[in-house]
Amino acid sequence: MRWSVFSLLGMLSLFAAAPSASAEDYGVLIISRERLEVATSCEIGVYVQDQLSARLFQEQSTSFNLPPGSYSLRLKLLPGQAPGCNAGMLAPGSQNITLRAGDILKFRIAMNPQGMYLKKASLGY
Repeated sequence: MRWSVFSLLGMLSLFAAAPSASAEDYGVLIISRERLEVATSCEIGVYVQDQLSARLFQEQSTSFNLPPGSYSLRLKLLPGQAPGCNAGMLAPGSQNITLRAGDILKFRIAMNPQGMYLKKASLGY
């Protein structure tokens, strides 16, 4: 009986000492609209895998904890109360990113003649 108690305690201590699920089983994706690179007061929708995942006004940012993998990101003006903020007829282009476990990727919303896109940004710390 004594040995079975010791072996049970030994087994429990092994499970306690074994690393549990790693805190880096995911990556962090940060999308920022903190700079005034997009000259509109309209709300911008952030779509991850074609699902509306966040809404950003000027001077806002959002972050996502995502499992490792490849993701399709899309930006789109959302209809709102401000004049001229009607949704466009054409589906905007998407950008693909690859996120690895432990990554922290930051992008900011920028504009070019083809429309809005995500521009890689430094973390700033």
